[in-house]
Amino acid sequence: ATLRLATEKTSSRVVMMTNVVSNHVTANVISSREAISNNAETMTPILIADYNYPLPDERIAKYPLAERDHSKLLIYKDGLVSEDVFYHVGNYIPAHSLLIYNNTRVIQARLVFHKVSGARIEVFCLEPIAPHDYQLSLGSTKGCTWKCMIGNAKKFRDEYVEMTVAMPKTSETITLRATKGTQTGNTFAVHFSWNASDVSFAEILDAVGELPIPPYLNRKTEESDKTTYQTVYSRIKGSVAAPTAGLHFTNAVLDDLRQRGIKTTEVTLHVGAGTFQPVKTEDANEHTMHTEIIAVPRQSIADIQANIGHIVAVGTTSMRTLESLYFIGCMLREDGANDLHVPQFAPYTGNYTCSTEEALQAILDYLDRTGQDTLHAETQIMIEPGYTFHVVNQLITNFHQPKSTLLLLVSAFVGGDWHTIYDYALSHDFRFLSYGDSSILFRASPAKPLR
Repeated sequence: ATLRLATEKTSSRVVMMTNVVSNHVTANVISSREAISNNAETMTPILIADYNYPLPDERIAKYPLAERDHSKLLIYKDGLVSEDVFYHVGNYIPAHSLLIYNNTRVIQARLVFHKVSGARIEVFCLEPIAPHDYQLSLGSTKGCTWKCMIGNAKKFRDEYVEMTVAMPKTSETITLRATKGTQTGNTFAVHFSWNASDVSFAEILDAVGELPIPPYLNRKTEESDKTTYQTVYSRIKGSVAAPTAGLHFTNAVLDDLRQRGIKTTEVTLHVGAGTFQPVKTEDANEHTMHTEIIAVPRQSIADIQANIGHIVAVGTTSMRTLESLYFIGCMLREDGANDLHVPQFAPYTGNYTCSTEEALQAILDYLDRTGQDTLHAETQIMIEPGYTFHVVNQLITNFHQPKSTLLLLVSAFVGGDWHTIYDYALSHDFRFLSYGDSSILFRASPAKPLR
């Protein structure tokens, strides 16, 4: 069967999870969404049915390979497809390129409480509310409030639930309390407090939280996932899903790249639960993208500016971060915007005329002017067919779900030729999704003029 004769097999667990996530993301839309939506009405419809393909359950990798860099690697360039193994990825990256990866680390965000009655209450931490900063909230020793999904919320009628937590490093036993607050859509504001002023929330999550693996794996989290579902370079805690393109890298692969003269730098985008959200509307432009927080060090921005035309993004999260920099820089340069947020349809409804180099310089000037060493911003950018790429030249990425925004991104990057890539992967025993195999894609067309 070709990809165009698509069928779908979706488990009830995925349906349940994505319905919850969809409601969460819809409730979390920024206040300017209505205006953005009005602009989207003038855009050419993109039928999501055209981005469907048959993905049998047996092609979804439920577990990673024993050696992460031994995964298969698909190479796509100028309409031609070939394959290799991932530890040879350096053969396909031009010398003196700049490879950029997302250093976020997945937190053990799922907490399971049991009421006296025996009812199981699952609290899934999505993002911090107070303190709003991830590091401040995770580092808090005085309590914090998070936006959460609550499993079995109907049974959570009491003001709070509690659990006893044994802290492994100190052998101390503490009591963690979760107090349910205001409900917004299918999410709740949940305040966490505990009776130990020398213990941080991050330490509590490490001690008793469960690592949230993707729902389409249809299995429980195992001890091995705590290692295999993290990249070797992860260090900034905050994600509830891994930037999975990076799972193939080992220290040996990174050393090989450096020996080839390929430079590396990092960005941070904390991956939210919206990453599991499918496009449910017939027109992809009626889909609401989730907003994610990004952080990019000044030095990384300077490195990107110095290597324009030679940028390799590891994963779609790095891609969305890097492409968002262009629009942030243009907004700073052209209208001095202090609201560092990239709206969903900014690439298609805005009139941005500055070059990539000028946009990056505007960010550097802004950081210098405000005395900051890291850019903190939000992005809701939707990269879809018709998008003009401004920063990224090559993309390393896994194989994504049918009818997803990530597949739209891939299609945009390869000039609409995603069928060629996915037909080859399906017919050559590639493994799909988070724990699956990888690809390295060359952009189908040049960027808009850079200088």
